[in-house]
Amino acid sequence: MEQILLLPVFFPILAGIVLLLKKEFQKRTSLLLYVGAVLVLTGAAAFAVIFGETDGVTLFYLTKDLPVYFKLDELGKYFSLVVTAVWILAGMFSFEYMKHEKNEKRYFGIYLIVFGVLLGLDFAGNLITMYLFYELMTLTSMPMVLHTQSRESIMAGLRYLFFSFAGAYMALAGIYFICHYGTTLEFTTGGVIPPGVLSEHSTLFFVLSFFMILGFGVKAGMFPLHAWLPTAHPVAPGPASAVLSGVIVKAGVLAVIRVVYQMIGVEFLRGTWVQTAWMALALLTVFMGSLLAFREPVLKKRLAYSTVSQLSYILFGLAVMETEAMTGALLHVAAHAFIKVALFLCAAAMIYRTGCTRVEELRGIGKGMPVTLWCYTIVSLGLIGIPPMSGFVSKWFLAVGSLRSGIPVFSWLGPVVLLVSALLTAGYLLPITMQGFFPGEGYDASRFAGKEPSCLMLAPLLALAAFTVFIGLLPNGLTDPLFAFAAQVLKAI
Repeated sequence: MEQILLLPVFFPILAGIVLLLKKEFQKRTSLLLYVGAVLVLTGAAAFAVIFGETDGVTLFYLTKDLPVYFKLDELGKYFSLVVTAVWILAGMFSFEYMKHEKNEKRYFGIYLIVFGVLLGLDFAGNLITMYLFYELMTLTSMPMVLHTQSRESIMAGLRYLFFSFAGAYMALAGIYFICHYGTTLEFTTGGVIPPGVLSEHSTLFFVLSFFMILGFGVKAGMFPLHAWLPTAHPVAPGPASAVLSGVIVKAGVLAVIRVVYQMIGVEFLRGTWVQTAWMALALLTVFMGSLLAFREPVLKKRLAYSTVSQLSYILFGLAVMETEAMTGALLHVAAHAFIKVALFLCAAAMIYRTGCTRVEELRGIGKGMPVTLWCYTIVSLGLIGIPPMSGFVSKWFLAVGSLRSGIPVFSWLGPVVLLVSALLTAGYLLPITMQGFFPGEGYDASRFAGKEPSCLMLAPLLALAAFTVFIGLLPNGLTDPLFAFAAQVLKAI
């Protein structure tokens, strides 16, 4: 029954292709039923695989020594669980939102295909399979950026493609040498390259490791190859912006973990210039992204800059190479996914119902859209790191891990930068709440009257806000297995 592992990957891909090839539905309801059924069935299959026991399965061989191989480990289960939950909720939201967008059938066809590709990336059992689906993810998700076909979206899509391919080719250079010197292509705790080879070719592998981190870091928006993200994410339809910023960017994080912890090995990189440069770039990105978001007046672009910052929280935690810090980084993968998707969906709901795209235009919106703004406020508190929200727990682990690492300068600089970033985050998120609920004098109370979106759009917002609170109140269900995984790959136990 190993083939069941392939079902959540290829079922939505095939269903999406069928949808793209099919003629227009006579009724919109038929389209939504089709997409909804595929999402539910894919989710059910993914959960069955995640919580079941399956062996690895080889689909075919690219060459005699390069199998396309799927095997679900603990890390893959965690990422695929986050992807599945978010994809279904954002898909539900888009059923209502996409009514005012053109080319719905094309959008949903692409949406289903990307769902399967992301699960294929999470289910990948070796380096070649991961890279194959990583590249497919770029190609299949680009139409989301291009959806409106405006000049702005086309230019953003081209930038997205250029930066993504540049990063992928940087990573590919390292993959060549790992394939040549490694004992296996399967993900292995501690790495796959013999210590003697690493010692003999240390300079080569330091450079290759740095390029792979930088290359895969492109998808996560790490400086200096971050410029695609603030242009690509805002131009996409609202639900597409949400999954681009909440889920697809995590592919870069997953790839970095695979390479550093399961291909090269942390023992080789710990204490080297590679680790120092990685931490420096991550902290620079944290501060820069928060500052740019603070200064940005367009709501969706502000949230995109926020993603640049928050993803580097995760990358910094991974770069510290300490158990608590890595636990915080992994927890922030889920916390940020739920929070950022909720924030973009709230922004999409506001734009959908009011047409307002700039922050200053949202004054008083809480009077007409109280549920939406309360959901926005709850997840904003989570992103800032206010207890008892999920973001507080992940950032606590990051700060504690950084302090315990004992790394000169970075052990204290990390928590300082995270704290400054949290203050900036409060500065660019909470004014929307305060002005939305307390507009002050001279406000027209009828401006946003009756603008609350339908239950189909509110339900995902409420669910994501609930996840943010639930993870913060009862984090042990996630932190305990994540801590065990971090300790295992760092050989701390």
